This record gives sequence, structure tokens and C-alpha cells, in this order.
Amino acid sequence: MRGSRGSSARCARPATCSPIPPRPELRAMRFPLALKVSGWLLLNLALLAVLAAGFLGIQGGFSWDSLIEGPPGRRMQTLAEVAASELRTLPPDQRSGALARFAEAQGVAVAWLDNGRWLTAGGAPEIPSALREWARSPGRPPEFDRPPPEDDPGLGPEFGPFPPHEPRPHRLLIRTGQPAAFWLAVRTGPPDRASVLVLRVPSFGRLLTLLDLTPWLQVAASVAVVSLLFWLPFVRGLTRDLGRLTQATEAIADGRFDTRVAETRRDELGALGGSVNRMAGRLDRLVTGQKRFLGDIAHELGSPLGRMQVSVGILEQRVEPALQPAVGDVREEVEQMAALVNELLAFTKAGLRPREAFLAPVPLGPLVAHLLTREAADDAVRVEIPADLAVRADADLLARALGNLVRNALRHAGRAAGITLRTEIAGETVRIIVEDQGPGVPPEALGRLGEPLFRPETARTRETGGAGLGLAIVKSCVEACGGSVQFENRTPRGFRAILRLTAAPFTPA
Repeated sequence: MRGSRGSSARCARPATCSPIPPRPELRAMRFPLALKVSGWLLLNLALLAVLAAGFLGIQGGFSWDSLIEGPPGRRMQTLAEVAASELRTLPPDQRSGALARFAEAQGVAVAWLDNGRWLTAGGAPEIPSALREWARSPGRPPEFDRPPPEDDPGLGPEFGPFPPHEPRPHRLLIRTGQPAAFWLAVRTGPPDRASVLVLRVPSFGRLLTLLDLTPWLQVAASVAVVSLLFWLPFVRGLTRDLGRLTQATEAIADGRFDTRVAETRRDELGALGGSVNRMAGRLDRLVTGQKRFLGDIAHELGSPLGRMQVSVGILEQRVEPALQPAVGDVREEVEQMAALVNELLAFTKAGLRPREAFLAPVPLGPLVAHLLTREAADDAVRVEIPADLAVRADADLLARALGNLVRNALRHAGRAAGITLRTEIAGETVRIIVEDQGPGVPPEALGRLGEPLFRPETARTRETGGAGLGLAIVKSCVEACGGSVQFENRTPRGFRAILRLTAAPFTPA
């Protein structure tokens, strides 16, 4: 039973107290396994991309100019050639407007160097000095392959070949920090009349769009998506089976030892499932044997205790008045032993009752009315149960569970503590709630309520806490009916027991 339900939150004997379960908000911080595997896969792809970029950089050297090589560079070269050609065909007074339209269409600021003069549009700021120097440098190397003049013998074969000349790049890409931007310069036109088109790109994303690198990014994203889809069945299979194992172990922890896991896998998870099944079977045999053992002991003790009660009653009538108090003490001890034996018998019978064997529709209204009359609690318990409500249960077991809860509330909360017995319906589930406004139980003891022979630290005597089997009997009876039970404290004070059973069709008596 609950015992004296004090509100102390500190355990009197820390060594014997059960650990406080982790808070729900901490449990919610767990990351799903599928998310972890997907994250590691994406990190792996990113690492491969970084390594590939590093390898290419080591082989050919990496710079911003690498982005304007190949097809992206040729695209920008063509775009600049077309723009410069159109500008050259226009009269000088119309070039500013055409350059402004080009800048607006491309979403950049533009500057054009032609014949040593700069023309800007789109709000282009001051051009970096390095870019100005590059733009004014010769566009192509001098021609060294022409024959020497006939009157210049100093340029003969005896001087050897001319030194090689690297061609000037036709495109340049740099990044500046103040203000942060990318500068793309493209040399256009014939060698005798070269011009430079300079674009100021405000962001890296705009640069990727301008260079038409978006398809490459789409290819990379497609590779990541395809990889995730490829791994998804494998990860889903793992998480599904792990979820089943988690549900099975939670059910076993709740005392449902008939729970089994399908052993369909041929790997470590399959072996783990087999181990869980064997563990559940062994626990089932151990607990069942323990309950049978307790039941046998209680049954064997019943007859001797009955004879002792009769003998003590006879002795109490014949003993001298001076010995009456001592005989009364013996009678009380025998009665407590008999009550403990009766509770042990009730507990073992509820736990050993075959599941689903005696389940049938049970109308709650008549059962509760008869129960309260038997417990003389009609005036102490307020009932809020629909007249046509029935649950699927064993009538005897359900009456025993509700009777224990009512007696428990009367003992610890008192008849004037607002004891209520009500129901809530949620789909196919009926919640039978017994609650009061008593002192409740210590929070650290809530997790162990329903364990056999457990009493809170504040109720360690049988006079106040009973034998510690009352709530265990409630739990066993409800589980034998295919339901579940939950114990909790009310706010600001009080205790609540919630029985969950399956709804059943109501049949009038």
C-alpha cells in the first residue's frame, strides 16, 4: 500500500532508494539513429569533396582564376566579346546607356576600358589598383617569330632562340575585402584594339549564377540525394528493428514477459532479438515460479493461522484479566499475519490468472455501486461514471483492484478528502481514475509504486503502510485484464491512480 504519504522529497536511506529517472526534457534531446547515419553520410560526401578539391589544388594550383577556366570562362569570354562588340558599334554618347542596361541585366556593376578611357555603369566603385594595372598591361606578347631585318646581323642564329613568353591571361578574377566583392575582368577585341570589360559581383552566390555553375551544384546535390535514397532502406531496416527491440524491452520491463521479438534477421540484431526472447522467457519462468511459491506458502499458512485465530479467541475468553492485554497483542499480531497471507494469496492469484481467460464486457456502474456499498464508502466517494459504460475485464479482478484503491484512499486521505472515482474515454480506451486530495507520496517513490512489498520510506510500518501489496495487487489485477495502471501525484496536493482498459459494448443487466 502507499503508506503514510508524506511530501518529503529526500530519501531517508539513500543506499536503498531507487534512482530518479531522467527528466522528460533530457530524454527529448536524443537524436534518432537515422538522422545520425544521414549526417555522417553527408559529412563523408563533404570530406570527399574537400579532398578532391585539395588534390586538384595541389596538382594544378588553386586560385580564384580556377573558377573562370574551362566552360565557365569561355561563357564569360563570349558574353564580354558580344557586349564589347555592341558597345563599339554605338556612338560614344549612347554607350553609357547600353552599358547601364547590360549591368542591370546581369545584376552587377560594370566598367569598360577602351582606348585608355574608363566607362562605368551600375554604381561601380573605385576599381582596385591591381585590376587597373592588369587592364592597362599589354594584352598579347610581341611577335617574336618574324625574320630579323637584313641590316641587323646581331639577331642571327648564333644568339640562339628567343626566350619563351607566357601569354597574358585573357580573364582575371580577384576578391577584395573593402568593400567585399568579386572583380571579374575579361580582355576582348583584336590585339591592335584590345578592351577590358570589368564586372563587380556583390556575392559568391551571384558569381556562381553568373558563371553558370549552378548545374554543377545541382549535380552535387543530386549525388547527395541519391546517396541518401540508396542508404535509406538499410538505415530504415536498422531503425525499425531497433525500435521493435526497444518496445519489446520496455514491455518486458513493465512485466509483460510474454513479449517476443521476431527473429528474422541473420546478423547481430537478430542475435540480440534471440537473446531478448530468451531473457523474457527466463524472467517469465522465474517470476511465475516465485508467485507460485508465494501462493503455496500463503495457502499452507492459511489453515494454521485460522486455527491460531480460533485458539487465541478461546484463550482470550478464559484467561485471567491481568493477562488480557498480552493476549490482545497476540491476537493483533495473528490478525496482521492473516491479513498479509490473504494479500499474498490475492496477489499471486491475480498474477497467475491466465491472460484473456475470463475477460468479458463488465458494466462499470453496477460494479462500482456494489463495491462502494461493500466498503461502506457511498458517502465518501463521488462517482462520475456514465450509466452505459462497460470495459473488457474480469469482474472479480477489476472489483479487487478498485476496492484496494478506494480503501487506500480512505486510509491515507480520509473520508473528507474529496475522493473521486471517474472515467474518461479516448477512442477504444477507458481511463478509470481514482483520486483524492490527501498528502500524496514522495516523488522518488512514484516509480516503485506497484512493486510487491514496497512501501515508501515514510510508511515503513504495517500499521500505516500495510503489507506493501495493495498497489501490487492493483497492478497485477489490471494487467491480467489486459490493461495498464499509472500512479501520480496531483497538483497542488493529492494522489491519483489511472487504470486503462479496453472499452466494451454495454449490455443492460
